[in-house]
This record gives sequence, C-alpha cells and structure tokens, in this order.
Amino acid sequence: MIERVFNVLFLCADNSARSIIAESILNHAGKGRFRAFSAGSHPRGEIDPFVMELLEQEGLPTGGLRSKSWDEFTNPGAPAMDFVITLCDKTAGEVCPVWPGHPATAHWSIEDPAAVGGDDQARRRAVEGVLQLLNSRMVLFVSLRFAELDVLSLQREVADIGRLPEQGD
Repeated sequence: MIERVFNVLFLCADNSARSIIAESILNHAGKGRFRAFSAGSHPRGEIDPFVMELLEQEGLPTGGLRSKSWDEFTNPGAPAMDFVITLCDKTAGEVCPVWPGHPATAHWSIEDPAAVGGDDQARRRAVEGVLQLLNSRMVLFVSLRFAELDVLSLQREVADIGRLPEQGD
C-alpha cells in the first residue's frame, strides 16, 4: 500500500531563516511522507548564511533551498498544500492568499534568528536555537496519527505543537 505524501508550506515574512530551516528539517525527518516547502510574504531573496552553514553542518538537505514569494504557491500548477504553518508573528497577522487545496493552518511562533544582534557567535547560537526548537516540533508533527484523525482534530493537533513551550521555559 502506498502511503499518502503530505505537502507542507512554512511561511515567514523574509523566507531567509526559520521557514528555510523548517523546510529542510521536515524534508529530512519526514522520510518521504512529507514534501516541505517554504516561502515569504516579503522574501529577502537570499538565505541567511548562518542558516546554510548550520544546515550543512547538521547534514540536512540544502539542495533547492531558496528565498521565494508565497505567490509561487498560489499560481496554477502549484502543489496543493495539506498544511500551511506560519512561523513568524508578522506573517500570521497578514492576510494570506487563498491556498489551493484548502489546507489546515497553524501558527508556530518562533523568534527570528536573523534579527539577533551581536557578533557572529551570537547569531550562530540564535540559529542553533531555532533549529533545535523546530527539530523538536517536527518530531511531534511527523509522529501524528494522520490516518486516524479527522481534519479538524488534525488541525488542532498541529496548532497545539506550536503552543508548546520552548525548551528551558
């Protein structure tokens, strides 16, 4: 029996850090059960170099990663999403496009590591913290009982993952 593959879109305003990390983690952790994508409402056009550095160090996939507009996922021929997850409060507060496929939505508020000031070491630590948090949430996400839950229950479960406290809270 062929298992269904779920399409997941992660959104942030810049699409340069959090959403890129989430895309990479889920494409790795999802083991073919998920196809992850990322986009931004106002994409920066480039990925934060500390993000790429860490993804490569961790052995996470980086091929095909790029900063792009969410408009790409509203065009004809775009993959229909099963889930759209916002990762920044700014994007969560924006009016999002109408997504083909009427996906379940959730908000997982995560601070922007690219906004952290300080030296390179401080920036790297911020990116590492986001990677750890998203990795913890992805473990929970991929372990959900997708076949057993109705759409509303599944949406509630995905939203609940975003409400979990960060480690150390």
